Amino acid sequence: MEWSEHGIVVGTRRHGETDIILEVMTEGHGRHLGLVKGGRSRRLRPVLQPGNTLALTWRARLHEHLGNFRAEPVMERSAGLMLSGFGAFGLALAGAHLRLLPERDPHPRLYNALAVTLDCLDPATAERNPDLAGADRAALAGELMVRFELLLLDELGFGLDLDSCAATGSREELVYVSPKSGRAVSRSAGLPHAEKLLSLPPFLFTPTGAAVEREGLEAGFRLTGYFLERHVHGPRGAALPDVRASFLNALHADAKVVA
Repeated sequence: MEWSEHGIVVGTRRHGETDIILEVMTEGHGRHLGLVKGGRSRRLRPVLQPGNTLALTWRARLHEHLGNFRAEPVMERSAGLMLSGFGAFGLALAGAHLRLLPERDPHPRLYNALAVTLDCLDPATAERNPDLAGADRAALAGELMVRFELLLLDELGFGLDLDSCAATGSREELVYVSPKSGRAVSRSAGLPHAEKLLSLPPFLFTPTGAAVEREGLEAGFRLTGYFLERHVHGPRGAALPDVRASFLNALHADAKVVA
């Protein structure tokens, strides 16, 4: 068995004295693990860091085996991601979310969303992208993580329906979300029950990178956090990962976000 494609490093763990087990997210093979022989060497250690994109070849005698990876660098973001709290914690949070997926189950939309999010979190990559130049990276990182969590819910089978009002069918003034159905609710239909509804942040209806206010980000994370707890972590007897709170604290610590 053999395949080759690009993958983003999600995590590593030591295996013996010289090897590591590499965890990557790929477009065609999902979250995938494999052994890298000599992965703790001086040459490979900086390459096999979380956040980096690698050209990978995986080989195994049988499909169900762990297999071996051969890896070459394509894009090295790891050092840049460590320069900010929201970069380091954002990378860790994305990894925690991806571990909710079954191993080797393809999720190409999440792979592409991960690449876009990490490109924003890494200042060197962001500077080379004219769409990101001059952007408030902390606010953009928060926006992209909310969108990533919404996509994760959708990929896990718990997607929200935010296209039209659950009560009237209207597509205008969608400002609430029903905590029971996960459907959008318009202002007029939801106002009498506003205290029982979740806020729907307006930035979800604008292009990525538009100005996002602090209140909108907070509403976005309350929205995704509620449904992640209800449908994903709660049934497993678990809480939201601690690193999520660390990521949010890092966003709030950024002056531009909290202003």
